[in-house]
Amino acid sequence: MLRNNLFVAPMAGVTDRPFRQLCKKFGAGMAVSEMVASNSLLWGSEKTRRRANHEGEPDPISVQIAGADPQMMADAASYNVGQGAQIIDINMGCPAKKICNVMAGSALLRDELLVGRILEAVVKAVDVPVTLKFRTGWDQNNKNALAVARIAEQSGIQLLSIHGRTRACGYTGHAEYDTIAAVKRASRLPVVANGDITTPEKARQVLDYTKADGIMIGRAAQGRPWIFREIEYYLKTGAHLPPPLVTEIHQVLIAHLHDLYAFYGIDTGVKIARKHISWYTKGLAGSASFRHAMNQLQKLEEQLAAVNRFFDQQAQQAEHLRYEEELAA
Repeated sequence: MLRNNLFVAPMAGVTDRPFRQLCKKFGAGMAVSEMVASNSLLWGSEKTRRRANHEGEPDPISVQIAGADPQMMADAASYNVGQGAQIIDINMGCPAKKICNVMAGSALLRDELLVGRILEAVVKAVDVPVTLKFRTGWDQNNKNALAVARIAEQSGIQLLSIHGRTRACGYTGHAEYDTIAAVKRASRLPVVANGDITTPEKARQVLDYTKADGIMIGRAAQGRPWIFREIEYYLKTGAHLPPPLVTEIHQVLIAHLHDLYAFYGIDTGVKIARKHISWYTKGLAGSASFRHAMNQLQKLEEQLAAVNRFFDQQAQQAEHLRYEEELAA
């Protein structure tokens, strides 16, 4: 049973275990792992093992697999269930060229027969629920989400997540929700809407418009894991939570950095941390020059010291503003 109907979208290089745990802590009902390649040669690699590492993570554990060979996908599903996966998610949504060039991800939408063979093979291979993430189609002239949803239903898939863009769109332009609404009307499966959901109001609008059973948030949660807390509160009450104080952002970021260092090891952790620091500090005063300087730092101690200095300056500026406002009053 999920806490709510808010899902964290699987994002390569982002939704690692520290990020998933953080989003769940802030109110996400479900977080899907980064994509794990189905190629069995990769199972033993450190990168793949790390991607499928769920130690200490709250249930449910959902692992996303990608590939274009039905048997290999079935084997990957079985392997991940053996490693503790409670849900297997199949990726037919990734628009990245390196994925599509091997006919995986959203490239599969061009071959509906192969879609059916992969889904059936994976469903038969495991005794846990299998879900599917896909896009509205290959391009604007080839939208086949309804056909793919029908194949999924016949294959035994138990939930659909749909990104409201085609493969050709990548992440550009605006997501559209008409196709998601059409799939929801036509399918008996639960449907999760994904794409451009960046605020509590947008979450409400998309749920109302598509009649989807849940929403999936990806890029909007980068550096803003509390977006789940804000959306959950808004959907329940119709009111807004105040934005997090700079002191809370500082605390959350520091804890996240320590999790990254522990998870990846210090050298890799410092590199991975840079993008997260950039996301957390975006929009704060002086953040552009801070990010540029921070990206040159190589050592953990330097990175932490730079973050602490930046947030101390933010706190001082906020205090100064408060003082001036009191004087003016």
